[in-house]
Amino acid sequence: MAHTVQRFLSAVVSMDNEVAGESLIGTIRIAVLPIAKVFTMCFLGFLMASKYVNILPANGRKLLNGLVFSLLLPCLIFSQLGQAVTLQKMIQWWFIPVNVVLGSISGSIIGFLVANVVRPPYPFFKLTIVQIGIGNIGNVPLVLIAALCRDPSNPFGDSEKCSTDGTAYISFGQWVGAIILYTYVFHMLAPPSEGSFDIEDGNQPIKNPPKDGVPEQVPLLTNENLSTDSDVSKQGKLKEFFVFIYEKFKLKQILQPPIIASMLAMFLGAVPFFKRLIFTTDAPLYFFTDSCNILGEAMIPCILLALGGNLVDGPGSSKLGLRTTAAIIFARLLLVPPAGLGIVMLADKLGFLPPGDKMFRFVLLLQHSMPTSVLAGAVASLRGCGREAAAVLFWVHIFAIFSMAAWVVLYLNILF
Repeated sequence: MAHTVQRFLSAVVSMDNEVAGESLIGTIRIAVLPIAKVFTMCFLGFLMASKYVNILPANGRKLLNGLVFSLLLPCLIFSQLGQAVTLQKMIQWWFIPVNVVLGSISGSIIGFLVANVVRPPYPFFKLTIVQIGIGNIGNVPLVLIAALCRDPSNPFGDSEKCSTDGTAYISFGQWVGAIILYTYVFHMLAPPSEGSFDIEDGNQPIKNPPKDGVPEQVPLLTNENLSTDSDVSKQGKLKEFFVFIYEKFKLKQILQPPIIASMLAMFLGAVPFFKRLIFTTDAPLYFFTDSCNILGEAMIPCILLALGGNLVDGPGSSKLGLRTTAAIIFARLLLVPPAGLGIVMLADKLGFLPPGDKMFRFVLLLQHSMPTSVLAGAVASLRGCGREAAAVLFWVHIFAIFSMAAWVVLYLNILF
């Protein structure tokens, strides 16, 4: 009898081990497959841009990036976010933009600490902080969600609902990311007092700024104000005020097509009349939403082809050095995600997150685990340090293929 019981217990234990092993293998497969799809499409873009094929030259990639940013991505955001959002859901989703802000703050603190340890060459201290602190909360998460939800065996259930909810959550946080990019990041990447990042000797004394530029501008501005103040009407003053606000807060940079699409989708989706008019399947104007949806589906392959093509030029010549570049990659991919995990778990404990919505939590965790923001690289190019930012983006996206797979495995194990 005792022998029979012992055999039964050993059989149960072995079955549990087999189930646990199969569960672990299944989780790894679900987590790694989306990354493998991303890598495959990026590799095809790399191949198309290589000198052996040369179908995607630099000009072609620039046009493709412009098409994605100006048309395909806004169409995807408008169709998916507009269909998913309601006023009640917007109230429930309040933690998504807060999570983006908290992620930028925690990442910047980690970046500041790392920069103090590695001592990047002058004048790239603030660039190091930005490259660690600001992650990609838009394009890469959208690609991952799309690849994950396409698999019928994904743990989030119905593929269509999985994709719609995931895209809506990610899009809802993008407007905050744009404001951070064009205010905080734009300010952090201001050129040094020498006026340029191209400084041959990082130890040289700081040069005095040119003395001719400022005095020339001050009298002109003063005289212009004196000559026009007496003539300008109240309407003119109001127009000048709005122009000042528009330029002061860099609204032109903030109001980019994806952000306009997000705001429009939130407004129209939150008003029941407009939602029934545009976004429901039997709506009179649903053909427009469906057209945007068709165009939006082309965003994922196009952006991955462009991203892979951009890697063909390699890291280029960077003044950051191996030590600083390695520190940025290590901090962005391995130090920032645990801090984000702590933020999301604490918010869950405090009851800030919608109960039972695992996709919501997964998107929050993804926002902390992405490589450095491509748009932050664009801002860096605008401020004159694009070469160093491009080198970081090259290496961080290479290593992110492996780190993202590991973090996704961990997150799925935590959620399921």
